[in-house]
Amino acid sequence: MSVDYSKGAAYMNGVYVPISEAKIPVGDWGFTHSDVTYDVVHVTDGAFFRLEDHLDRFHKSLAGYRLNPGVTRDQMRHILGRVVALSGLERAFVAMLSTRGVPRIYGSRNPMDCDNTFIAYAVPWVDVIKPDVQERGAHLIVASVPRISPKSLDPTLKNYMWRDFTRGMFEAHDKGFDTAILLDQEGFLTEGSGFNVFIVKDKKVITPDRGALEGVTRKSVLDICPELGLEPIIGPITYADLMDADEVFTATTAGGVMPCARVDDRIYGNDRPGPISAKIKETYWRKHKEGWHMTPVNYADADNPFKVAA
Repeated sequence: MSVDYSKGAAYMNGVYVPISEAKIPVGDWGFTHSDVTYDVVHVTDGAFFRLEDHLDRFHKSLAGYRLNPGVTRDQMRHILGRVVALSGLERAFVAMLSTRGVPRIYGSRNPMDCDNTFIAYAVPWVDVIKPDVQERGAHLIVASVPRISPKSLDPTLKNYMWRDFTRGMFEAHDKGFDTAILLDQEGFLTEGSGFNVFIVKDKKVITPDRGALEGVTRKSVLDICPELGLEPIIGPITYADLMDADEVFTATTAGGVMPCARVDDRIYGNDRPGPISAKIKETYWRKHKEGWHMTPVNYADADNPFKVAA
C-alpha cells in the first residue's frame, strides 16, 4: 500500500514518515528543556532558495549549542531534498532540527548522557504575515516586554525560546495589531517573532546590528539593495529612528519581504506599503523566477532528490 505524503513528509530516526506520524518522545530534552536548534529553508516553484546558506547557519547553531546529530552535510542535503520530493510540494516550508535527545540514563541531568537527533520535514508553505495583511501593510506594535538579553541567549543561533516573543504577540493581538517587534533592554530595535525588521530612510535601508538572527532573507535584502540604488546598512536603530523612518518592512524565510504600514501610532506614507519596500519585495521574488540561488528538486526520483545540470 502506498504511503500518503501529500500533507507533508518527515524524516525521523532514519525513517521517512507522513508528517502526521512524526513525533518526539516526551522525555526528549528538546521538549522538556527547549534544548534544540533548527533552521528553515523554503521551496518555491519546485526549488530550494539559498539552501547552502541555511545549511551554513544550521551548522553554526549546532556548534554553538554543542549538538552533534551524527549526520553529514551531504546527508542532510539529501534528506531535505527527499522529504520535499516525497511530499510532492512545489511550495513548501522545510525544516531541519536537532534535539538534545532522551538521556540514556533515566533522570540524568547531564547533557552528555543524551544522543542528539536529526529531524527534517516538509509541509505546505507558511506565511508568517498573511498575504492579505502584507497587501495592505502589516500593523506592528513595539512590545512592552524587552528582548531576552544576548548575554543569556545568543540571538544568532536559532532556538525555540520564544517566551518574550509570545508575550509580545499576545500584547499585539490584545491591542488590535498584527504582530510585535521588540526592543532590547537599552532601547534598541532587535527583531520580531521569526522575522527581521528594516527601516527605510531616504535611500538607506537599515536593519538592526544587535539582538537579531542573521536571517537569510535579511542577507538577500542586503544583497539586492545596491542594484536598486539603495545603501544597505547593518546598524543601531532606536525607537526614535523607527518613528522617523520613511518606510518599515520585515523579512523572513516564511513570507519573504513583508511591507508594513503602521508601527504603534505611526502611520507611514498613505497607510499602505511604501514604494521602496514594494520594489524590494518585487525584486526578491523576480530573482527567484530567474534562478537566483535556487536548487531544483528532482520530484521524479525521491532517492536522487536533486536535479543534475545537463
